[in-house]
Amino acid sequence: MRDFGAGFGYLLQGQKWVGRNGRWFGFGLLPGLVTFVLYVGALAGLFYGADDLTAWATPFADDWGSPWQDLLRGTLTFLVFALGLFLAVITFTAVTLLIGQPFYESLSEAVDRGEGGEVPESGLPLWRELWISARDSLRVLVRVAFFGILLFAAGFIPVVGQTVVPVLGFCVSGFFLTHELTSVALQRRGVEFKEHLAMLRGRRMAALGFGVPLTLAFLVPFVAVLLMPGAVAGATLMARELTGEAATDRDGGGDGTQGDGRSPSPHPPVTFRKN
Repeated sequence: MRDFGAGFGYLLQGQKWVGRNGRWFGFGLLPGLVTFVLYVGALAGLFYGADDLTAWATPFADDWGSPWQDLLRGTLTFLVFALGLFLAVITFTAVTLLIGQPFYESLSEAVDRGEGGEVPESGLPLWRELWISARDSLRVLVRVAFFGILLFAAGFIPVVGQTVVPVLGFCVSGFFLTHELTSVALQRRGVEFKEHLAMLRGRRMAALGFGVPLTLAFLVPFVAVLLMPGAVAGATLMARELTGEAATDRDGGGDGTQGDGRSPSPHPPVTFRKN
């Protein structure tokens, strides 16, 4: 649980950072506002059309009597909307980061600069960064969709479907939400997708501590927009720890070692991609 608290601590530190730097808070709101409007429209359409969708998908229940028809279609309608909401929480971050790539890159660099030490730059043109971000977000989405389908099916299991499955859903959402947000800082450091996943799996509880509370907060309308700048800032701080930079800065070893020559972190040193 200590690692879970550490992850949550980075989330709080990120919100405090943008609170102290109000200009960056306003700067980081713009992409979230655009995405928020798009998603409100999409979820509203799903909410009002879910009944028709489930009725179309279950023609075999047309002749069922009450209450079985209402029970089946009501349950399916709830699960369809829950799945849509589940995917919205994950894709909201990916779409917002894609729309706001230049905004969040600048914010993440400002956090690195404020923490001291080197400010990594990818050296890639914007179109290339957008391509890598979109490609990696699609990889995340495929994984989330896979887990979403499994959880959707498990939702039909009595008791388990109404208790354990929602908890697992939030954990999956939180983990991949952390992945999306830390990718802003780690992409600049040349960390590839598989290595990024391995880093977070090695600190799974920290990833959940950062992502699960954020996932729950994102369920409240408009809160996602307000928290996004701080979430990117906090994810940058977390990325610095994952790569060992935070320990290096804290110990004052410019060569990546402590005063006694020992490595400050079990994580591999930061690498820079050259193209």
